[in-house]
Amino acid sequence: MSTQPQFPPLFEGLALSGAADPFAKAQMQATLGCDAGLVVHNLAADHLRAAIVFAPEVPLSDAMPVLICCAIGFQNALGALAPPEVAVHLEWPGGIRINGARCGRLRVAAAHNEADTMPDWIVVGLELPLIPGNPDMPGATPDETALYEEGCVDIAPDDLLSAWVRHTLVWINRMEAEGLKPLNAEWRGLAQNLGEEIDWTLLGATETGTFVGTDERFGALVRSEDTTRLLPLTALLEGDH
Repeated sequence: MSTQPQFPPLFEGLALSGAADPFAKAQMQATLGCDAGLVVHNLAADHLRAAIVFAPEVPLSDAMPVLICCAIGFQNALGALAPPEVAVHLEWPGGIRINGARCGRLRVAAAHNEADTMPDWIVVGLELPLIPGNPDMPGATPDETALYEEGCVDIAPDDLLSAWVRHTLVWINRMEAEGLKPLNAEWRGLAQNLGEEIDWTLLGATETGTFVGTDERFGALVRSEDTTRLLPLTALLEGDH
């Protein structure tokens, strides 16, 4: 078992402790001009929180699928470390499902929200509970779980963080070399609620309807009665713009 996360070349770790939020810290570092590949992390007994700074060289709308790379990267990382019976699925708004129950989420922020303009940075954050918020009341929230409740108690947080970054890099490299088709194919097999009724809360707004799929840039297609509307990935961006 490693004692510190091990990252691929060109990635650098920044460890936080206590209540410090890696997602906020990564955005601050990105605004100050840090290099791409900074991985800010806060690993504790009860949670894994981390965020990666990216520096896209394309307009924001073309860069947003990095969020999908990070989501699939997490699924692949946990799939490689967890027992084979552990099922991991991904919600389009960023939620993570382990064995059907909610377990953490991915978040995304960018330097701006102008789809046709290249952003200076994009930050993708990961939040994963390791133990229940109230361990004395198991089953109190049956739709929510924690990693160690799902047969994954032997997975060290630093190993999972290292694996997330490695697997995310694999998908970013594939996306750059082969385009979005392989990413789309992998995503469809992992997407939660595909073809089902959804009730999503996106930054305070509620979206309901049938989740019928995604467009070529992973915008969600949601059908209500006779109308299908497109929710671009930029709808998930957090922050004031």
